[in-house]
Amino acid sequence: MSSSIIKQHRICLCPYFLLPLQSNLTKHQMPEYNIAQELARLHILSGANFVRQLKMLVSLNIFKPVENENDIFAAEGSHREDFPMLLDAARKAVAHGNKVYILPNPQGIRTADFIFVNKSVFKMYDLKTIHGKSSVMNRLLESIGQTTHVLLNMTADYDARLLAKDISAYFKINPDAFEVLVFKGSKSIQVKRKAAMDKGFVKKFMFTYYK
Repeated sequence: MSSSIIKQHRICLCPYFLLPLQSNLTKHQMPEYNIAQELARLHILSGANFVRQLKMLVSLNIFKPVENENDIFAAEGSHREDFPMLLDAARKAVAHGNKVYILPNPQGIRTADFIFVNKSVFKMYDLKTIHGKSSVMNRLLESIGQTTHVLLNMTADYDARLLAKDISAYFKINPDAFEVLVFKGSKSIQVKRKAAMDKGFVKKFMFTYYK
């Protein structure tokens, strides 16, 4: 696909734009993109088109390696006030085999915080760092409309039973929710809708959380 065709279709959402790029353009020869516009597209894409958009985003040269870190890349504009919290969660994600891309936060666009790449799997996560005893449910509800995958980075003690109930209730409230990923120390706990709806979920989650 020529760069002129890409430029022609980058402002629309037609299937032509969403086809994989088939040209021999290098990363540095790609046309400039409006990153806010490309992030906004994610709200109306799904399935293979959504994943294709994630792949396109991480290929852009706005992502630079974070100094003194392995497999963590930050976009221009992502070094904001909460960057230390983003970096803490990113390091844990890398420890679990992910490449991490920290997204910018353009004004006027509700965006997630990360794209994780694990082999051929691309996922986008909204980070919620849990510092104290405040309700996890409120933090989970904040993510609605941003992404279907939420990452809870537990940096303080939190009752596992209450956490499990909050996660289960979140899936009931948000029909679009697909996954809640919990980081607790060096542990990673993945919770998907089917598991959260199971009658024995709270007990199973508590066992994994405290194990």
